[in-house]
Amino acid sequence: MKAGVIGHPIAHSKSPIIHQYWMDEYNLHGSYEAIDIAPDDLAVGVQKLIDAGFDGFNITIPHKQNIITLCDEVDEIARSIGAVNTVRIKGGKLFGTNTDGFGFIQNIKQAHNNFDFQNKTACVLGAGGASRAVIYGLIQEGVSRIILINRTTDTAQGLAKDFGDIIDVVPWDERSEALINADILVNTTSLGMVGKPALDIDLSELNAQSLVCDIVYAPLMTELLKDAKARGNKTVTGIGMLLHQARPAFALWTGTTPEVTKKLESLVLK
Repeated sequence: MKAGVIGHPIAHSKSPIIHQYWMDEYNLHGSYEAIDIAPDDLAVGVQKLIDAGFDGFNITIPHKQNIITLCDEVDEIARSIGAVNTVRIKGGKLFGTNTDGFGFIQNIKQAHNNFDFQNKTACVLGAGGASRAVIYGLIQEGVSRIILINRTTDTAQGLAKDFGDIIDVVPWDERSEALINADILVNTTSLGMVGKPALDIDLSELNAQSLVCDIVYAPLMTELLKDAKARGNKTVTGIGMLLHQARPAFALWTGTTPEVTKKLESLVLK
């Protein structure tokens, strides 16, 4: 396998650790590297990967949307999410997909394998690219209503138009009150991340049986998750989404579907 991850900047990426671990674990030969490509150099940079014989690559900020125009084929998942995070190269052609929604759902299923998504109401904080993948995953699992809350209401309204009537947009100032109907709460913003402002939200209206997820994994236990756990809610940390979204990409390039283990999680969190 010859693969990598492209982005700008890219030095912080954990993907090389994940894929190298799996190559070693399954006795596969290959390489996976982090490749910095500036936005203006995207087309040239991708062509260099094709010329170098890469089997594929992952895509992170800021290329997940712009890469679509370079793909010869984009599947229904990536079209629905509006972004590509995984590319397979075959015969010089680029096939694009998105595994972020899969990673989000599998993370929940691994943490709480009996959780039932059917006909649930989910409250999603944030309307960026990660939010689109989370919403796609929730819809695929049978969630019947999504309350979308974003600091910029116009952005949330735009996202809601893409996914249809299942989404109700609520102003950011009403985020705490909106939790009264939520079976699932997901933070897809950077609020609460190391170096970012805190996420200010009151969980008192949230049902004690509701599930609380945070896609932030630095810190692993965000203040949101600490507060939720203290009041008895089920919680899901963000590291599993990162790990599980890598599985379909690795399978696409190698034919081997890898497993997420505690050993891998500990390695990535070092």
